[in-house]
Amino acid sequence: MIRQSTKLFGRKCALIGVVHVLPLPGSPSYDGDMDRILAQALKDAAAYREGGADALMLENMHDVPYLKGYAEPETTAAMAAVAKAVKAETKRMPMGLQILAGANCEALAVAVACDLDFIRVEGFVYAHVGDEGIHESDAAKLLRRRAALKAEGIKIFADVKKKHAAHAITSDVDITETARTAEFFKADGVIVTGTATGHAPDASDVETVRAAVSLPVLIGSGITDENVFRFAEHCDGVIVGTSAKRDGLWANAVEKGRVEKLAAAMAKVR
Repeated sequence: MIRQSTKLFGRKCALIGVVHVLPLPGSPSYDGDMDRILAQALKDAAAYREGGADALMLENMHDVPYLKGYAEPETTAAMAAVAKAVKAETKRMPMGLQILAGANCEALAVAVACDLDFIRVEGFVYAHVGDEGIHESDAAKLLRRRAALKAEGIKIFADVKKKHAAHAITSDVDITETARTAEFFKADGVIVTGTATGHAPDASDVETVRAAVSLPVLIGSGITDENVFRFAEHCDGVIVGTSAKRDGLWANAVEKGRVEKLAAAMAKVR
């Protein structure tokens, strides 16, 4: 039986906008201008806020190629500086972050330092092969670190059978069982994605995961103002980046008008 929707961040099917932070210190593409990074992050955050998003998430997607399972100290420090500035500007707007690739403890550290609400993590349960190599389960280390930091208020939203990854080594464990294991391992929510950034998940995957766990279920890729109606009934939140960007390209700036279209579509299906 499909349960009633959770009000994530006080909304039925919350709209979470992603700020793809420009290349940070430690990245091969960092240009040495932290002021420009901060300015663009603040502009993108403002476009989401003014356009009607319910929450924000920072992500260092421009930092390719990613390190596996950790981030350099300078990258973590820079992300904290950006997060602090965006949090101050957006006031009470719920906010979280992800640090790629699988730098989950670093993301938790930033969330603690900046009083954020959640982190998005990969490699939480089981293992997968990402662009960077094999990622192993991180749940035990991450949950112990959160407990040690007295940071249980920071929610952990875990990707299951995540995008940009091969799952052949766990092909005998389907997405439903993966989600159930994430719940057993004390995740606060699970994220279902398509195969890549900008690609929507299979609707049946979202429905089966939603029916299998009592946790909030979020969609982590491919949501647009045109397809959200197919998914909203079966999830508690959508994490949106690509469709909010100029020309629908993830690397471009956020456009307020595109966010408004997403927010209007969400309003119709809530």
